[in-house]
Amino acid sequence: MSSERRRIVIDPITRLEGHGKIDIFLNDSGTVERAYFQVPELRGFEKFAEGRPVEDMPQITSRICGVCPMAHHMAATKAVDAVYGVSPTSPGRKIRELVYNAFVAEDHLLHFYFLGGPDFVVGPNAPAAERNILGVIAKVGVEAGKKVIDMRRRLRRIMEVAGGKPIHPVLGLPGGVARPIKPEEQDEFKKTAADSVEFARFTLDLFDKIVLKNSDYVNLIVSDAFTHRTYYMGTVDGNNHVNFYDGWVRVVDPEGKEYAKFKPEQYLDYVAEHVEPWSYVKFCYLKPVGWKGFTDGAESGVYSVAPLARLNAADGMATPLANEAYQQMFAALGAKPVHHTLANHWARLVEVLYACERVKQLAGDPEIVDPNIRNLPTEVPREGVGIVEAPRGTLIHHFATDERGLVRKANLIVATQNNAARIAMSVEKAAKGLISGPDVDEGVLNQIEMAFRAYDPCHGCATHSLPGSMPLILRLRGTDGRLVRTLRRDSDGSLYND
Repeated sequence: MSSERRRIVIDPITRLEGHGKIDIFLNDSGTVERAYFQVPELRGFEKFAEGRPVEDMPQITSRICGVCPMAHHMAATKAVDAVYGVSPTSPGRKIRELVYNAFVAEDHLLHFYFLGGPDFVVGPNAPAAERNILGVIAKVGVEAGKKVIDMRRRLRRIMEVAGGKPIHPVLGLPGGVARPIKPEEQDEFKKTAADSVEFARFTLDLFDKIVLKNSDYVNLIVSDAFTHRTYYMGTVDGNNHVNFYDGWVRVVDPEGKEYAKFKPEQYLDYVAEHVEPWSYVKFCYLKPVGWKGFTDGAESGVYSVAPLARLNAADGMATPLANEAYQQMFAALGAKPVHHTLANHWARLVEVLYACERVKQLAGDPEIVDPNIRNLPTEVPREGVGIVEAPRGTLIHHFATDERGLVRKANLIVATQNNAARIAMSVEKAAKGLISGPDVDEGVLNQIEMAFRAYDPCHGCATHSLPGSMPLILRLRGTDGRLVRTLRRDSDGSLYND
């Protein structure tokens, strides 16, 4: 700390997938001059993909993340469909969508009860040791806690049975899926689906009682410190209703008017990436609008994905109970689109209800036990794009191959990349809005972290940028364990020999 500037570092940040840190710089008066949301890890899956058979990509990319492997598996599977010019059979498609909606519901429940929800259920200023699933159980009761664990287990059971494995699935093949659903498995899925709908309603009711009935929480949600006016992106069906598995990618402007609507293969006409030297995450923006920096408004190309963005970009939900919850949310929060970042938590629970209703619809469909689960590809492989809505937002896989089906180039744009600019803006605006002097307590710092938790970011998925050389520290030790020499390379390529 210098006499001219004070630095506050939150390292590591907590309750997210991946790693990150927040650097906050205060001026002489103790107010925030700048705040940076930094991601210090780097993954290289786009390079790992080169030279691999494209049909292996659903398995390879599912290893990017242990929390959202199904999202990468499904986006890659759809991209491989496009590479081979083949569409899945109707039973194959329905099995895919059934499993995928079970995954989204389970993942959203994970975030609410384990990661983001403790800030509200337990309280943003509660002791750090209590802001976790154990604190949530202490607040809502042991029986409710058992329901959380049981429901997640049963939804994962659908992924395990139909997808082969719950973490790294072996479900998708070009033109369909690997195995049919047995009648006795369908019976199990139907029971799980019916119970999941009731659990989703229970969770929304819990949110209403604990969060929405608390004026302090509501004031925090709608406060300026957690508000940005940006564009919003999400996948919709033919009725402009939210769809996680397939459809058109729709973008609305800060006023809620449709700005663009495009198919997966057109994404490069609308999405571009910007690189900053202080993070390994690329910052996506709307290509026709252009990169105008970390600013919001219609003149800025910054946009958001994630649950709130999907609901903002859609005209409703495709299932009745979720659509009712959708209407209630927007009626309570005012004119659409809603720009309050923390409203993502409410939107996420609306999506849980939709996903569970969709699982119920598909589990009861007699066609999912039809053995006609795959169309075999016959075309020469070339290039294809697959898009799904990951729990964290729009996920894009793009593979180009040679005539043998070996990947020449891979481009992965994950939800957290799409959100990266808005996340950085959210963290800085929260810091500026909440810090008013040099004495900053732990509760305030946690509220600043809440600005990124609302997006449920996954930085293991999102770190694709290499700004300069890979930073490296090499320590050489003698046989007795003593340090002999240290070699260091910084991100600008500078070498140091200590």
